[in-house]
Amino acid sequence: MTAVRYGDYARDVAGWFLGMTGVQLALVTGAGIPALLALNAQAWGLLLVWLPVWALLAAVLLVPVRGRAAGRWFTDLCLHAVGQALGWTVFGSKAAAGTAEDLAAADLPGVLAAVRTHDGPPYGHGVDRPVIVQDRAARTWAAVARIDHPGIGLAEPDERNRMGAGLAELVELAARTELVDTLALQVRTVPDDGAERAAWERAHTHPGAPGLAARVNALLGAALTPAAVRTEAFVTVVVGEGRIGRAAREAGGGVDGRARVLHGVMAEVEAALRGPVGCTAVTWLDSAALAAAVRTGFAPGDRGQVIAADLAAADGHPVATGVPMAAASPTGARAEVRHYRHDAWASVTDTVLLPDSGAVLGALAPVLVPTQAGERRCLTVFLAPLPLQRATRLVGREVMSATTGNELRARMGFRTRARQRRDTERIGVADEKLAAGRALVRPALAACVTVPSTWPVAEYGRRLDASIRGAGYVPLRLDLAQDSGFAAAAIPLGIGLPDRRGRR
Repeated sequence: MTAVRYGDYARDVAGWFLGMTGVQLALVTGAGIPALLALNAQAWGLLLVWLPVWALLAAVLLVPVRGRAAGRWFTDLCLHAVGQALGWTVFGSKAAAGTAEDLAAADLPGVLAAVRTHDGPPYGHGVDRPVIVQDRAARTWAAVARIDHPGIGLAEPDERNRMGAGLAELVELAARTELVDTLALQVRTVPDDGAERAAWERAHTHPGAPGLAARVNALLGAALTPAAVRTEAFVTVVVGEGRIGRAAREAGGGVDGRARVLHGVMAEVEAALRGPVGCTAVTWLDSAALAAAVRTGFAPGDRGQVIAADLAAADGHPVATGVPMAAASPTGARAEVRHYRHDAWASVTDTVLLPDSGAVLGALAPVLVPTQAGERRCLTVFLAPLPLQRATRLVGREVMSATTGNELRARMGFRTRARQRRDTERIGVADEKLAAGRALVRPALAACVTVPSTWPVAEYGRRLDASIRGAGYVPLRLDLAQDSGFAAAAIPLGIGLPDRRGRR
């Protein structure tokens, strides 16, 4: 049996009239009114002067350049310049300045500044208290889990297809809860620091071991550890305040009420992860574990010290362990035009555009492969199930737009191209699946590479682009938004998918 190729998707935002949105149509029409008035008045000179201006304005509004129209580029450049002038693109942590009043309060840069964490009530049969992540700007609540999965690299096609079907079941389950806004799946391949291996060697080294064997083991460790990588995987469940508010009031209100409602969603998601998806372990993070995950997201090199302290404390040594949430942020960060600097590291983030030909499960694996020792790769997939009524309206509008466009082209004598026929077929398939009870999901992908700030970060950004293209996808650099892209790709807080997206 061959692997299933997934390609039943269409453009997220499509114009309702010849590919133009309502705003674009109004602006283009308004810019053409002087030409129509000149034509009506038979002012041929004014008409000849205004037609190139009209064409230029239409190109600025409609023609995309690296994912954005020229007018949008100009607006974004102006906003970035204003942010630089006012110091908004530079961040300094309160903990580094010695002004942090509450070490348990999050102090994060950029789009993460509105994040607050709360210790929720006990979850499950144990005494664990998963942390509840509140985003006051987006009005969302989230829980983060660390997962262990055997992977699909050595899986047979049948097993891989079952895992893909399990992921689809997970997303449809999230849609049926009518609570989940977004499911964020994040994978990080980080350089292996050798902390666990060093602790194991100290505990198991025999005093009478042959000297040659000890030297060979030390040489192997020194040669292989820098080239090794460790994989971390997280799942973040994001619930909107508008969906959880009423149920939270019935559960007692406040943070605890929202946590109790979120616990029910977490239990359903955990059952799906352990069952159809095939995860071997699902651990919901508490405050200390989440702080460590956030800190190692900003500074991959700090993981060895955190793990070494935990192992030493487990052996009975009186050492401080963990990372306070106030110290999880970078001590300093700066958002540049094409990369993001944080502490002693620099990162480049791309959004990943889905290929027209579809893809098989696991096609993004090359994106997570570092090209040099000390390089970290991150990939986050955001899956946002749409409510049934909204999905029905969206698909209905797409069907009407496709039908209107085809009829206009036929009446004007234009030939329907293969891409247009394929888009029409995809919209029809989506309508049939939606009528059969399937969920409509809006996906988004962000990939990130992180290297020491002394390395040529632009070169590693090009390598990331090459890896994405080699996997069959299309990279799009998040210029002027590298700080937001990094937060989406490397920090497991479920932040990064906006409510509305512009056109490609």
